[in-house]
Amino acid sequence: MLTVVSDTHGIDSHRLEGRTLAAVRGAEAVVHAGDFTTERVLDAVEHEARSLTAVYGNNDTSGVRDRLTDVATLPWRGLRVLVVHGHEHSETALGLLARQEAADVVVVGHSHRPTLSDLGGRLLVNPGSYADPRRYRPAHAELAVERGLLRAKLRAPDGTTYSEVTREV
Repeated sequence: MLTVVSDTHGIDSHRLEGRTLAAVRGAEAVVHAGDFTTERVLDAVEHEARSLTAVYGNNDTSGVRDRLTDVATLPWRGLRVLVVHGHEHSETALGLLARQEAADVVVVGHSHRPTLSDLGGRLLVNPGSYADPRRYRPAHAELAVERGLLRAKLRAPDGTTYSEVTREV
């Protein structure tokens, strides 16, 4: 499983709990789409994940920015996953970047709005924010590939699944 989180907006802890914490600990890989805020939060998330691919966001300190990039890619289960925070990308720019990087899955954060949608034939995943949902539901995303199908779920920290997309890979 690939667990996708974003927008922690913490000061000194990972703020993970419930199903979100279990999904991060149990995932073969974790993607974070930025806005840890501090290095202590980045370290705390990194400590919980077996493997972490992350980018910085617009609210991250210079220490976080020094350790991360603004764009990352991850090969996972025969797919290419592109990760950006999203604060510098319009939908058009994001689509062009996804094409340039030959991405199958595009992960974006920033808006705090959990979404599974299509971006030019690619799966667009915005996990929202599990810890600082603002006006949206707290969420993270879980992706799995089974028998030629990619399944993506948006889940709440209490374990509730409230959106799911399945597509052939």
